[in-house]
Amino acid sequence: MSGVAGDTRVAAVAATQEEPGILRVVLRHDGRLNAMTRAMWRQLRTVFEDAQARADLRCVLIEGEGGAFCAGGDISEYPDFRFDAQQLRDFHEGDVWGGLGAMLACDVPIVAAIAGACMGAGVEIASCCDVRIAAADARFGAPIARLGFPMAPREAALVAGAVGETIARQMLLEAATFGADEMVRAGWLSRVAAPQDVREQALASARRIAALAPQAARLNKQTLRAWRESKMAPAPSCQAQAAIENIAKDPYAYASSAEHREGVGAFLAKRKPVF
Repeated sequence: MSGVAGDTRVAAVAATQEEPGILRVVLRHDGRLNAMTRAMWRQLRTVFEDAQARADLRCVLIEGEGGAFCAGGDISEYPDFRFDAQQLRDFHEGDVWGGLGAMLACDVPIVAAIAGACMGAGVEIASCCDVRIAAADARFGAPIARLGFPMAPREAALVAGAVGETIARQMLLEAATFGADEMVRAGWLSRVAAPQDVREQALASARRIAALAPQAARLNKQTLRAWRESKMAPAPSCQAQAAIENIAKDPYAYASSAEHREGVGAFLAKRKPVF
């Protein structure tokens, strides 16, 4: 499931200097497999905006605490805002995309060390990274269809562009989850490591990057960003373009829908939803 409900615990996105030139970013939400709260999305944005401004940084290493990367969004917060279209829009376009956009705009190379659950928001965050190294027993997916709502448009485009359209369709339409071996074959993961070795391998990758020319790395990221954005620029037929524009006018109109309320409510009540 892309999200975790439970007792309120410490939740934060923390950045510390791992060693010269390398910033360590840790997703932490105790007892919830590092599910992202609204505050954590805002912290993610601040961390990566600060990283972008630091001339001394050569690499960022991002990981989750306690044996998981990120299990999705903190669903216990959802009843507070998800059923109002404007608040839902503010959450996705402000909080979530604020964090993801800051990662995508960061010229400092980003290495992800992925262990355990990497679902929903975790897949989105990892998709913003340049090198992804995962534990052999890690699991990946975005099964939010079970919660009665779609992935926000820009987030879906990000994920589909990273994992590939076929896997993205299975994640979103079948609520399918995948193992690390499948994701490395799909080209999304850089490599797979034994669970006890994943962080050390990710740190080794960060050290290799940090030992190379930092200006060249930043320029390469700018080039690759421009290439990615050019690939995502739509060139559909007039009819298809009109349909896309119609959706884009109000992609959060489903906020107060019965199935949205049922999906979130069923998860929080720990029962099977009835759609």
